[in-house]
Amino acid sequence: MKKIAIIGGGAAGLAAAIAAGNELARLGAADECEIVLFEADPERVGRSILATGNGRCNFSNAHIDPACYRNTDFVEAALRSLARLSGVSEWGSAQPVGAYGASAQGSAQPVGAFEAPGRESTQSASVFEAPVQRFFSDLGLMWREEGEGRMYPAANKASSVLDVLRAALDVSGARVEFRKALRAIEAPARGKGRFHLRFSDGTIAHAEKVVLAVGGRGVSAVDTSSVIPCELTRPVLGPLVTDSRITRQLNNIRVKCAVSLERSGSLVAREEGELLFRDYGVSGVCVFNLSRFACEGDVLSIDFLPHMPSADRDAWLFARRKHLSARLGENGQIAAEDVLRGAMLPQVAQVLCKCAGIDPARPLSKKDVLALSRVIGGLRLTVRGIGDAKQCQVSRGGLSIAAFDPQTMEAVRASGLFAAGEALDVDAPCGGYNLHWAWSSGLLAGVSAARSAVSADGEGEGE
Repeated sequence: MKKIAIIGGGAAGLAAAIAAGNELARLGAADECEIVLFEADPERVGRSILATGNGRCNFSNAHIDPACYRNTDFVEAALRSLARLSGVSEWGSAQPVGAYGASAQGSAQPVGAFEAPGRESTQSASVFEAPVQRFFSDLGLMWREEGEGRMYPAANKASSVLDVLRAALDVSGARVEFRKALRAIEAPARGKGRFHLRFSDGTIAHAEKVVLAVGGRGVSAVDTSSVIPCELTRPVLGPLVTDSRITRQLNNIRVKCAVSLERSGSLVAREEGELLFRDYGVSGVCVFNLSRFACEGDVLSIDFLPHMPSADRDAWLFARRKHLSARLGENGQIAAEDVLRGAMLPQVAQVLCKCAGIDPARPLSKKDVLALSRVIGGLRLTVRGIGDAKQCQVSRGGLSIAAFDPQTMEAVRASGLFAAGEALDVDAPCGGYNLHWAWSSGLLAGVSAARSAVSADGEGEGE
């Protein structure tokens, strides 16, 4: 039997294994090929999924936009290819063609309800979202849409996502081998035959088709030099180390704000949301998103009143000083920190005053108002680097997208080798985008690998 090896049992690997199994069944070739999923974990697949979304698994987003991704053109081409493969038109309506979902066994419509009033699963999803929504709907997952399009399982636990995936894996025909951390992949001799897979336990496996879905950290540990170049990965989408002399005074305080990332006086990116001060720097979703672009020496400018223009902020602060001085001040004067009482936490007010060169306990003079206003609208912190790598959600780098065909996820110069998920140099902001890419690329790679395995010449079938 021909063997399809799926390397990695995370989101992309599970999607690939399920898709490959369903495609083999659709083609009537389940007895011709064996699917083996090699997982480094000692006892279970999908463990990383359980930690996503703070244990709730923000598994996708209702408003997927390829422009949000690094290597946009590649991602858009891959998502459109998956849409065509799954029978999704340009307008998002899904026709059951049985490419990878339960429709291969006769289900005519999705069975998973989309828990947003007035919306129905794939029928209202765009060409970029519909295939993943249909995939999970066919597996029986129920979900809801929350703020900013974030999609969570209705059970509100990541385990419910993994449960439906493991059930689908069980019936896909795929066999799982645990404690298998890939360390090297070697190309077939003279470009034909089987790939050689060398694992950390000293064992060797062989396969005609291979899907690399080892994740961002995992791909850096695999020697792919004989088949395809791989760039070392670095963690992103995590906290940033900054001027600790400021942030340690605000440790564990959360603020709603806007944060701009600046480099040499120019704006690189801007995010609005919740920021968490830490003793080493800053964290929070907006910081995570900016970390994708941040370099050492960049400046973070924190605007504590992001919806107030600078001129209005000056006027607001003057008016506030005048009103509170008359209402609460002594001899018509009021301390600088007291002007900000009720507008922000005392610790924040004290730090802002100090950064503006103002004694928080002394009366706020007219000339100090403008200095304080500038700091409120732009507290500046210098970036020293990425924070704890364990908190980073993705890695940047890995296999170059230039080496792969986005229509199939197959390596251009290594026929039979496919890649999916974070192993490729693709990343996106928080909000379900990265998991959506993992599912999408995994589905595409799995179907493509199955088609390639059963084709007469081994070069793969058309759509």
